Amino acid sequence: MQFQWYPGHMTKAKRQMQEDLKLIDLLIELVDARIPQSSRNPDIDSMGQNKSRLILLNKADLADPKQNEQWAEYFKQKGWQVVELDARNRGSVKSVTNRIMEVCKEKLERNRRKGILNRPLRGMVVGIPNVGKSTFINTFAGKACAKTGNKPGVTKGKQWIRLNKNVELLDTPGILWPKFEDSQVGLRLALIGSMNDEILNTEELCLELITLLQRDYPGALCTRYQVSEEAEPLAVLEEIAQKRGCIRKGNEIDYAKAAALVLDEFRTGRLGKITLEKPPVSE
Repeated sequence: MQFQWYPGHMTKAKRQMQEDLKLIDLLIELVDARIPQSSRNPDIDSMGQNKSRLILLNKADLADPKQNEQWAEYFKQKGWQVVELDARNRGSVKSVTNRIMEVCKEKLERNRRKGILNRPLRGMVVGIPNVGKSTFINTFAGKACAKTGNKPGVTKGKQWIRLNKNVELLDTPGILWPKFEDSQVGLRLALIGSMNDEILNTEELCLELITLLQRDYPGALCTRYQVSEEAEPLAVLEEIAQKRGCIRKGNEIDYAKAAALVLDEFRTGRLGKITLEKPPVSE
């Protein structure tokens, strides 16, 4: 499968981000805990080289807990602070405030020495589409101050949100990069919903997911659908379709409906806590 999606508004968003970096003290990058490396935009590293960094492993509640630990350690080795997060859960988000203050401790001390005591820390919330940036800000602030949606591209322009006297956050549109050098990156992004399903072949995508689950999470499909996992992915999908009533008139299998069902149940965690990639071997 080919995965390319770079709408024109993303080029504009990237230019705007480069301008806004001059205004902020901290980059807060949300990644999807199910694909922590593939859900990072490599441009953010080059754009934010001189900024403090905080990585939020969002949707950690949907990911494999052991893999969450390994990914957190991987990012810490790069010198970045990490928080495992469920952006919908206010209790999960509360720990972020303290971590922001910790990450910016040196900045606060410099301000204090200069006599700057009341200026709030400014963080830019960045990430690719659909990793939960606006949901995080809304939960963090305790009100619906940033637009949210379950489709990529809901946030179109920048929004400043004053959280408290100590922290202001800048929400930004999600941006992908123009070309995926690794087709597996595009596949993983498509699987978690960071691309619009309307431009994808969801049946092929579902077969890729079944293949991954058979290899890395044997038993997940059997537990959810009571199907045999020993068969080829297409046969597994057909059996799921039969079990879940994804049948057209004439007793024909509705592959599209069955594929949409499996993808949705993966994305919402009903197939279990699953991570689709492991941290790179330590350099």
